Amino acid sequence: MSDNLNIKDFLDPVDLNVLSGDNGYKDGQIGKRIDVYDSYFPDFMEADIIFVGCHEERGARTSNTGYHAPDIIRSEFYQLYYWHSDIKLADAGNIRLGASLSDSYAALKTVIRELTAIGKTVVILGGSHDLTLSQYYANADKKKVIEATCVDALIDLDIESLKRSENFLMEMLTGEPNYMRHYNHIGFQSYYVHPHMLETMDKLRFDCFRVGTVKESMEEMEPVIRNSNLFSFDISAIAHCYAPVNRTSPNGLSGEDACTLMRYAGLSNNVSTVGIYGYDAEKDIDRLTAKQITHMLWYLIDGKSRSRRESDLDQRDAFIEYHTAFAEVATTFLQSKRTNRWWMQLPDNKYIACSYKDYLLASNNEIPERWMRAQERE
Repeated sequence: MSDNLNIKDFLDPVDLNVLSGDNGYKDGQIGKRIDVYDSYFPDFMEADIIFVGCHEERGARTSNTGYHAPDIIRSEFYQLYYWHSDIKLADAGNIRLGASLSDSYAALKTVIRELTAIGKTVVILGGSHDLTLSQYYANADKKKVIEATCVDALIDLDIESLKRSENFLMEMLTGEPNYMRHYNHIGFQSYYVHPHMLETMDKLRFDCFRVGTVKESMEEMEPVIRNSNLFSFDISAIAHCYAPVNRTSPNGLSGEDACTLMRYAGLSNNVSTVGIYGYDAEKDIDRLTAKQITHMLWYLIDGKSRSRRESDLDQRDAFIEYHTAFAEVATTFLQSKRTNRWWMQLPDNKYIACSYKDYLLASNNEIPERWMRAQERE
């Protein structure tokens, strides 16, 4: 079945002997359980999550220097212990770089598109943040309108920059035809973002959350990510002390914050692609950033495992229904009996992810901002 995907020509295998060394992996470690494209091509139909390495960095610098970045992440990740036997893992190897940056985008897009088409969650490791474009165009090729979430200290809309990694959002958010229903930005640091940029994002009805707001109300980010199809994480969002590769800012999310956000991505049944970008092995100290990324991956898998406990919304006996009204608008909230997560009904009878805070606001005859923003985008 994997051969029928027609993606092998875009991928280079992983050298497991180099990753594991002479001692190999211990029983119970991920390296013993993950199905890796080494000497043979895995049957991806058996997998739930598929990892793809991509060391394309020409969007951030003049040449590629991070050829080993995905493998360094793998070497740390495979040593972690495998706690989630219900989640099958596979590794498709590394994207074969193209002659140009656009060629690499196309190769990664093709691999993502083919793997998501068979219902798999694809995780991209390595490369610069502009590779998010490949995640986006994998959906655009299918004319699928999506919601996207990026975690980044910066908002990459600098049209004066010559670096693709600093302006790729312009193409993703405003290109025509456009398949972006909504965009969320988590963890921006105000002193690096021009106020006019935030005003523009607000006019477009996109939601941006300052890093302080995220840290104070982390649980409010869960519905944001749950509604998303594409999730992209730039290492610059994590404070330098937790991710030494980050030379953008000494401040930011903690390592635990980053793991929590990745767990939310795993919990979402909508998120089909996850990218973790900006890892520069040359700047890492004792591989601490690589270790941080692997912990984030572990929590992504943990979230994926826990998501299987959730029922479909049409299985109403698995939810508690709350009927309320605010501003003369009658609506229904659903609370999952299994996970305690919340959904709220819009006037078109569709349900979107929300939080307990939204329910409390509605119960006090206040309009939840999440509900209002969703209505403004209609």
